[in-house]
Amino acid sequence: MRILILGGTVFLSRRIAELALGLGHQVTCLARGTSSGPPDGAVFVKADRDGPTPYADVDQDWDAVIEVSWQPRQVREALEALAARTRHWAYVSSCSVYADNTVPGADETAGLLPAYDVDGPAPSASYGEAKVACEDLCRQYRGGQVLIARPGLICGPGDGSDRFGYWPARLARGGEVLVPAIQDAPTQTIDVDDLAEWLIAAADRRLAGVFNTVGPSVKFGDLIDITAAQVGFNGSLAWVEPAWLADHGAAYWAGPDSLPHWLPEGYEGHGARSADAALSEGLRQRPVQDTIARVLQDERRRGLARDRKSGLTPDAESRLLTQRHPTKP
Repeated sequence: MRILILGGTVFLSRRIAELALGLGHQVTCLARGTSSGPPDGAVFVKADRDGPTPYADVDQDWDAVIEVSWQPRQVREALEALAARTRHWAYVSSCSVYADNTVPGADETAGLLPAYDVDGPAPSASYGEAKVACEDLCRQYRGGQVLIARPGLICGPGDGSDRFGYWPARLARGGEVLVPAIQDAPTQTIDVDDLAEWLIAAADRRLAGVFNTVGPSVKFGDLIDITAAQVGFNGSLAWVEPAWLADHGAAYWAGPDSLPHWLPEGYEGHGARSADAALSEGLRQRPVQDTIARVLQDERRRGLARDRKSGLTPDAESRLLTQRHPTKP
């Protein structure tokens, strides 16, 4: 196939490019390339999608276009330029489009957030609404001939968000580890390779439709236990009540001083969405043990004690543990 990836230089889109090249496909990556370039073997079209003519050098016929942007203007302009000249169009959306996160087992028919309808770039606070708008644009230009993939948390080597890798790296460092006491809360993470492989295979088959492309649902307590066994953890776990953590400045989910996988009330279904539709179309969900092993290897390579975008810093964790056990010597 002749595949155009609108991206191709960072994490998921780069992994799609790498795997597609390995399968013998012709891959072109259109991106700014400010943080990194595409993999060897891909044609690189350096372009700013907010510029005046970003698609001038790719105005040709394509077997597949894979789009990952969450900015409606970028998605609309790409569709205007390329939709009529492309056999298969895939849009990587997000489970953030769903309006209700309380129902475990919810499938693709669940209600969505209202689409973002403000001119100009969408702010990060409107990420879910912006993804809904992008999905609507894909349907507008492609009708039913579009694949919409809705992943949740994606992890694997090269993940820059640190949302999954925090726990393998933290447990590998040992000592006393602060952990939110949410043992029964579901978590759901898809390995980047599973998602990338499925998107490429779907393009080859011209698969259309909407699919939750999520990983296996695993209780948080089990995830910690599996990770501890993988890393040979010999420290101690300090399970701390969520209400206490919230009162003392720990953040949910992602970002500075966060505890990844921890979410407030109202997200009981966030880590337990149905992937039945995608599984019936060949999506692989590798065992979480395998993903942890891949991520741990990558974390060791990148440095267990490096600065992170998500997770507690050592100082923040020490402060919280001291506040939790003020008389502990």
